[in-house]
Amino acid sequence: MKWHEENINKMKSCRFDTIAVHGVYSMQEALDFNQGSIIEPMYMSTSQAYRDSDEMEAALGYEVPTWCYSRIANPSMYYLEGVLALLETYGTGVDASCIATSSGMAAIASAADNLLCVDHDDPDQKMNFVATCQVYGGTFQQFAMRKDEERNVEWRKVINSADINEWESLIDENTRFLYGEMPSNPGLAFFDLAEVCKLGEKYNLPVIIDATVASPALMRPLGYGADIVIQSVTKSLSTSGFGIGGALIARKNIRARFGSDEMKADFAMYLKTLPNRDNGPNISPMNAILAVNDIRTIRSRMDRLSRSTLKIAKHLEGHKHIEQVDYLGLESHPVHELAKKYLVLVDSEFDEQYNGEKVNRYGHLMSFRIKGTAQDTRDVFDAFERIWRATDLGRIKSVATIPAISTHSQQGEEGRKLADIPQTLIRLCVGGEHPDDIIADIDQALEVLDGKKISKSSPEYSAGGASSATLGW
Repeated sequence: MKWHEENINKMKSCRFDTIAVHGVYSMQEALDFNQGSIIEPMYMSTSQAYRDSDEMEAALGYEVPTWCYSRIANPSMYYLEGVLALLETYGTGVDASCIATSSGMAAIASAADNLLCVDHDDPDQKMNFVATCQVYGGTFQQFAMRKDEERNVEWRKVINSADINEWESLIDENTRFLYGEMPSNPGLAFFDLAEVCKLGEKYNLPVIIDATVASPALMRPLGYGADIVIQSVTKSLSTSGFGIGGALIARKNIRARFGSDEMKADFAMYLKTLPNRDNGPNISPMNAILAVNDIRTIRSRMDRLSRSTLKIAKHLEGHKHIEQVDYLGLESHPVHELAKKYLVLVDSEFDEQYNGEKVNRYGHLMSFRIKGTAQDTRDVFDAFERIWRATDLGRIKSVATIPAISTHSQQGEEGRKLADIPQTLIRLCVGGEHPDDIIADIDQALEVLDGKKISKSSPEYSAGGASSATLGW
């Protein structure tokens, strides 16, 4: 444990890319325990054996380090948790720990449910939490249905997240935490994180930030005063699309009005050893290692994808068939200047190509609104040939969806109206292709609105308007 701790301290002095590549896996560990394996091993084992009854008793009582059971801990899971804790605290001076979960939604539930615990001194007390309404559709459902409707825990919705006064007006003595997603999926909502964290400090409330779209390569909320960061590891952090995963990274000694001292002191470790041990939402060893491997290139990948996305957004901004383009990198975006304050490519000042200056990067997610009807939007969407139609994001291949009929369909028309997600909005997550090829695909798809091309959803197409010979089948 001593040399392992020394290795982590040495890693903290390395640059971001080095941490992403090596994480907490050391040469000494490889040589002593893993047959010299350069890459972190995948421990496909459910449990650990013990030398004798004394070691077993100590391990199951958490008195000695243990990989007792993979529902709780496993070396492969630990490699993922270790690298994420280091990346999320890079350059901040914050001490944090991480727990990896089976999905981003499991990470959100792990954070929220354990901050919405019953106060035994006042079991009838009403609870609420303050959260932005511009969130991923699954988060909306978890808050609206699983918390508000089923448990009668009030979700106080922040409509305009850029308005700090609105945040504060929703806080009272029964508020348990503040929650925001930035940039939000799909609308790219953004707010002044440091100001929201000041509210958390003022009212002794933990601030939870879902920073999935940005990733630690562009923004590290713990450095601005946030208590907990949520990552859907499936998305920006990973690129292969091979596995699902999530993570919760919490600073030591979080703010909280309720809960035990043990919970506040090390929230992530508390979850790992107690509630999540019992509830079992943790990640599998295979998905953990798949994510670790993708994370190694996160900085260079987010740099390139951000530049490609900006080029595509600028092209679409003046298109005759586009009503609105939502991308934080556009100077025309209402909160561009605010996003500029927070979204910075980590270590860009040490990159020769940027001449010692910090550069802004705004991520791979954008959306655009079709100037027309919901059916026009479907026709354009159905005409994509290079861009994949799917609900995923963060892939190395460009992926698009219509959130109103997919990721955000369950929250209903009223919920989508609150979050500003019309039926004419297409969400695009830009991949690693050359941006000119993605622009060309969008342009040819938009031609359906000129009547120059038959959409694949049209009756003419299904009736044989486009022959198999034409398509090369």
